[in-house]
Amino acid sequence: MNADDVVHVLTILAAVTAVTGLATGRAPRFWTAATVALVGVALALAWFQDDVEASRNALVTVVAGIVAVAGGGLVTTQVFGFVDRGSPVRRAGEVLRGGAWIGALERLGVYVALIAGWGPGLAIVLAVKGLGRYPELRSEEDSGAAERFIIGTFTSVLWAVACVGLAVLTA
Repeated sequence: MNADDVVHVLTILAAVTAVTGLATGRAPRFWTAATVALVGVALALAWFQDDVEASRNALVTVVAGIVAVAGGGLVTTQVFGFVDRGSPVRRAGEVLRGGAWIGALERLGVYVALIAGWGPGLAIVLAVKGLGRYPELRSEEDSGAAERFIIGTFTSVLWAVACVGLAVLTA
């Protein structure tokens, strides 16, 4: 088994752990940690490979996209868990309705735009998200909404970019 095969297996396992964590909703820290560890090891292996092929491996590209969408939900949920701990402000899920679906679509949009090499697509995705949330962010009723929006967006986008890196480095 060569390094490419190991990266492929790790990427598939990351997709499985991400989807399992989202589907079961049980022990999200475990599934998040497993997904992050698998992506991290796969990225490290891909980064240090000597022979990189010119064409993208379609399987890794698709599976890394699944990891971007599903795994990002787990990672963002864990980050919000740290942010919400001991906070007098309402929890992130209560402040910004529909955040899980919007985040998944955001990560998909970021992933596809970057894989396609279309940088303006990234700006469009983030602009649409910001404009769609503008009324809620301007509300003075929930003082934590803007902070949670920024934290969730940064976490989500950084995760999607890491998954793009995995797909590109294994090309």
